Amino acid sequence: MTMPLFTCGLRPPRERNASAWSGLVTSSRPPTRPSTDPHGRKTKPPPPKTATAAAGGRTLAAGRQRQKELIIVERPSKDACHASGSSSSTSPGLYVCADLLDSLLHEIIVLINSFQDFLAFIGTCCSWRAAVSSFPSMYTLSFPPLHLKPDAPYFHPHSRGIKPLLLSNCKWKLRDPCKKNISLCCSVTQNTPNTMHYLGCSYGYLIFTYEEHCLLVDAYTGAKVKPPKLPCNNDLGYFSGIGVLTAPFSSPNSCLLLFSNASMFEWQVGTNSWSVHPLALDHERVHQIVFFKGQILVIDALMRLHTVQVTPQFSMQEVAIMWNSLQTFPVNPWLVACGDMLLMVELSFRSLSSVNRMFEPNDYSRIFEVFYLDLSVKPAKWVKMEKLQNRALFVSFDKRNPAFACMNPERWGGKSNCIYVARLFDNPDETWTAVELGQVVPNHGTVHNMMYGFSFPPDYSQIGNLWLFPSLVYGASQ
Repeated sequence: MTMPLFTCGLRPPRERNASAWSGLVTSSRPPTRPSTDPHGRKTKPPPPKTATAAAGGRTLAAGRQRQKELIIVERPSKDACHASGSSSSTSPGLYVCADLLDSLLHEIIVLINSFQDFLAFIGTCCSWRAAVSSFPSMYTLSFPPLHLKPDAPYFHPHSRGIKPLLLSNCKWKLRDPCKKNISLCCSVTQNTPNTMHYLGCSYGYLIFTYEEHCLLVDAYTGAKVKPPKLPCNNDLGYFSGIGVLTAPFSSPNSCLLLFSNASMFEWQVGTNSWSVHPLALDHERVHQIVFFKGQILVIDALMRLHTVQVTPQFSMQEVAIMWNSLQTFPVNPWLVACGDMLLMVELSFRSLSSVNRMFEPNDYSRIFEVFYLDLSVKPAKWVKMEKLQNRALFVSFDKRNPAFACMNPERWGGKSNCIYVARLFDNPDETWTAVELGQVVPNHGTVHNMMYGFSFPPDYSQIGNLWLFPSLVYGASQ
């Protein structure tokens, strides 16, 4: 079987405004053969139809963007479907193969190097879009997450007192590390109540609560989901509270979990009520939640790691870990699922006087260190890694937000053995910073990660810079 030739570019999904992304290149066109008139003279061929025109003549808003289409050149046949999803027309134009096996489409997905190319892939036809939902693992994608930066002046965490945020002022910009000159402005549509506490981001959704109210906002489309009302006196979003989805929102078994100091609140998506489960954490705050090998792992403020089981019934069990294998106890680490490894990333302090005698004893720098959890021994232990090899990690200081691992980042213009921090410095113009593992980070001017640490809760009145994959990456068939 001969694979069709295709060129990937940005094509927004049908449910979004086509003018959302700006600054894009013009569309590619398939080759055309010269035609002749009855006297044998060559005539100028008519312009080929694009997938956009075939889909009903949809036009882009004036002055906003020009769309780059996904082009597939092949001979028309009864097994081909039009790019718009219509099978009634057999006129010349763009054709795509709709009956490719999912396994073959998965091989193509692995080769996608940017989110824009991913949009082009899922915009080809329904069967290609559906193939994404059966893609084996989110972490085998080869393109990086998008960067979310609040579209508002930067404030230090807790510098404005303890208060909820105003959703009417909640705006942000999404940027693709592959296309730094392209950004998408997003905001929350009008909502009641307007005041909310931020509890985290999961599977492309921003999670908010206020008293008995709960709200999910798609960070890419702005679409809102309102779960049923929470039980009263839930203690979420003041000094404690973190939220996570157990699966993509469109999955039939997806649940929303909200953790306070004392309880876990569970909402099965599509139902009308919450289940409440007591937590045996001595009222310590849940610091971070990560999914690893099909398990839900939570780490609390005492650095205890627990597994959480939701079905068939709720249970929570501590994982035995030997910490004395480390030279220094981690202060405020990240947990990152990286394939079959669970990594711990720590931004440690290092005395400059130990490196260079010209520095004073109280002069410090900072450095990233990475460890993997060795589960082959009992109890498990953390083992230091000198290199990340062909991997890159994506983290943000607020541990309520997801962390990601990416393989072979050079494919999209990134760099291996690096940690991409959503916001590392206090510079208001900073987007993100890539730090090589082992590279010295100046202590002066960096965001103080203790403001998001164990001893001090995160600021529930603001959304910080973070990394995310839009929800459609997890469930493009919805």
